[in-house]
Amino acid sequence: MALSSANLTLYCLLCLLISLASSHPVYERFLRCLSIHSPPSTNFSQLIYLPNTGSYSSLLRSSIQNLRFASPTIPKPLLILEPADESQIQASVICCRNHSLPMRVRSGGHDYEGLSYRSDHDSRFILLDLTRLRSISVDTEHGVAWVQSGATLGELYYRIAEKSSYHGFPAGICPTVCVGGHLSGGGLGPLIRKYGLAADNVLDATLVDVNGRLLDRESMGEDLFWAIRGGGGASFGIIVSWKVRLVPVPPTFTIFTLHRTLEQGAIELLNKWQYVAHKLHEDLYLKVDIQHVEGGENGVVAVFESLFLGGCAELLQHIGKSFPELEVKRNDCREMTWIQSALYFAGYHSEVPMEILLDRSLQPKEFNKGKSDYAREPIPLSGWEGIWRRFLEQGAGSMVMVPYGGRMGEILEAEIPFPHRQGNLFSIQYLVRWNDSGASASEKHLAWVRRTYRYMSPYVSKHPRAAYLNYRDLDLGKNEEGNTSYLMAKVWGRKYFKNNFKRLAIVKGEVDPEDFFWSEQSIPPLVVDKERRSGQIGFKDLISKPKPLIKHFL
Repeated sequence: MALSSANLTLYCLLCLLISLASSHPVYERFLRCLSIHSPPSTNFSQLIYLPNTGSYSSLLRSSIQNLRFASPTIPKPLLILEPADESQIQASVICCRNHSLPMRVRSGGHDYEGLSYRSDHDSRFILLDLTRLRSISVDTEHGVAWVQSGATLGELYYRIAEKSSYHGFPAGICPTVCVGGHLSGGGLGPLIRKYGLAADNVLDATLVDVNGRLLDRESMGEDLFWAIRGGGGASFGIIVSWKVRLVPVPPTFTIFTLHRTLEQGAIELLNKWQYVAHKLHEDLYLKVDIQHVEGGENGVVAVFESLFLGGCAELLQHIGKSFPELEVKRNDCREMTWIQSALYFAGYHSEVPMEILLDRSLQPKEFNKGKSDYAREPIPLSGWEGIWRRFLEQGAGSMVMVPYGGRMGEILEAEIPFPHRQGNLFSIQYLVRWNDSGASASEKHLAWVRRTYRYMSPYVSKHPRAAYLNYRDLDLGKNEEGNTSYLMAKVWGRKYFKNNFKRLAIVKGEVDPEDFFWSEQSIPPLVVDKERRSGQIGFKDLISKPKPLIKHFL
């Protein structure tokens, strides 16, 4: 194929980049493909980052939040692509697939297991970083917003508040999490009891599929649109942008945060909380976090944190009626706007200007490990006592419990892939953080969180023991040899998605049957004979290897 003069100039630039960084033939073939499939206006010096350069290293490290996956021994991508528009994503997908190069896609880098920028099985892969795709368009007249996957929650909240004091969006509390992963995995936040998940409020999306086509809801079809809202979008394609429904918010929100020690009856309060929190008015969100506090009495406290859509007087009426043991007083309450509550839950003081939500660099980098559970029955008092003892032994870690009920109990399990709805009292996140890079520190903290998880087995959901996709946990998919195998997908798949897992796998089999968009916990393709839809269904035979490999060229 002859190159135009414009593409010839671009190709010469690519050759110069190659000569500066590497002589490996994979670079030349892949970059030639990019030059052919990209628009003539493409600036390849801003799209391609090659190893052994400062710009490559700084971009790779920029959004790695979990330092467990930032060590020199972690396999690095062959190169990083940082697209500025949809056409560059399309070219990237086409060329990666043509040259059998696995791809990882990163929007914010907050994923607990780092699967958006690393691979346990591939020594050669491409990283597609969506940092530059972060535009946000807010339409308050119609109550919607279009937001690209590389935008952070903080940026989205800021742009909404910039336009209106009567609109908000129900998503998470960490402002540097990007919407790409947050929405595609579900998206929990303080407004879930009123408005459900972030993914429950997605109206449309644009996605680049395995063939390099740019699709919207109409052209991708309802099955694929269903799958990407809570089923993990990276299994099905590259989600470029989301259309979300804005929700009405009152002019006044009320919050309180109360610390209770063992001597102040923390265990008894935890026991009572689990009976009432999911039954409170849907405008009232009351979570609790068992955690260590520096300088605190015995180091362990239960932190009760509330958000109410209304004024303090009404909040006190609800709490006084349902949970008087907590002893919330008028001076415990603080009234504020929705955007101020977003700042508060992000850990900022009310005096901080909301422009701080635009700062993508504030999230501290640390070593961490997370796991998750769902409680469908109250934990006995002896169980809470055992939990408390484990925190006293550890000296680190937290256990965050978020009440369900309200809107979360009204949405059917099959409405979107996220199935954890009616019957769940609360979700649990176990999280341990540390700053010591030594192997012994890592082993100690990892052992504690896994030991705590085992201890909780009698008290949480069963058949399956459910988990939340956005608290990604590779422990769930390991067999006795410690490898994630294709056959084991159903084990972790049912934990994340319950009965929705099979439908997700069928959608995957229809849109990506060769499993190009693969990761250690991506949805496997379940291939269905379309002529006999109700007949034989079987997994595509890619079982023998720890991961499927694309062996052919298009």
